[in-house]
Amino acid sequence: MPAHRNSVAPARPARAALCAFVLALAVAACDRTPAPEPEPEPRPPEPAPAPVTPPIAPMSRVELLQALDAAASSFVGGQTVPASPRLAGRQFMLVQAFGCGGARPTSAEPGVASVERGGDGALTLSLRPADWSETALIRAAAPQAEAVEGLWVTRPWLRGTGCPTVRPDPLTPGAVSAQTYGLAAIFEEGGSRVARRDGRAYRHVIRAEEGAAPVEVPPEGYRLVVEGRLTAFPDGRAVRCSASGPDQRPSCIAAVEIDRVAFTDAAGATLSEWRS
Repeated sequence: MPAHRNSVAPARPARAALCAFVLALAVAACDRTPAPEPEPEPRPPEPAPAPVTPPIAPMSRVELLQALDAAASSFVGGQTVPASPRLAGRQFMLVQAFGCGGARPTSAEPGVASVERGGDGALTLSLRPADWSETALIRAAAPQAEAVEGLWVTRPWLRGTGCPTVRPDPLTPGAVSAQTYGLAAIFEEGGSRVARRDGRAYRHVIRAEEGAAPVEVPPEGYRLVVEGRLTAFPDGRAVRCSASGPDQRPSCIAAVEIDRVAFTDAAGATLSEWRS
């Protein structure tokens, strides 16, 4: 019996140690829980889209005349016409009718578009810029200008772009209204001469086909289109005015850069154009 106990006794501590080792491994395995994954860093907020500023439409004939009217009223009222940052830099598109009374036998005054009948029966649409270099208004407003080429805004009391319906009465002759509103392209000494006309007229000739009757001016006339942008005189004003007396309508001139001049028909089809 004692010999039997001596052979079994050494195995019990080994078995206990093995069980303890296995138990320790099991406990360690149970404690080895997976580490939580790191939370993703928050994304920066998306930048708000920049507000889209709609393009400013070019000033129409109506808006241009309104600006000239305001300048004339301020001038006559003795108010100092302020610099016009909202006008300077604005694009404009002036459309006005001409040739409404038919062809003229001679050229119109400088700065006014006209239709002339030539000896061969052809029609010539013409516009010769006026030379305003030595006028009192320009001399006072832009004394350093080398050249000033002007175009008149005809019939400033008419807001539409078509021909007037009033016809002259031969039994009631009246005085011809002087031009009062105009656009002046001012060229400084030493500046670019590309856009200068230097006395050259814008001209377009319409001839009838061979053997056909001479072309007649349509009742609705033609259209002069002038596109560009308002600039400013040296004092910062976009418009300058003058008047010969308190009861006379002032003459008001806007400083401009001209990009395009065109002759079109009444429907807007281009006959000729010139771009700076």
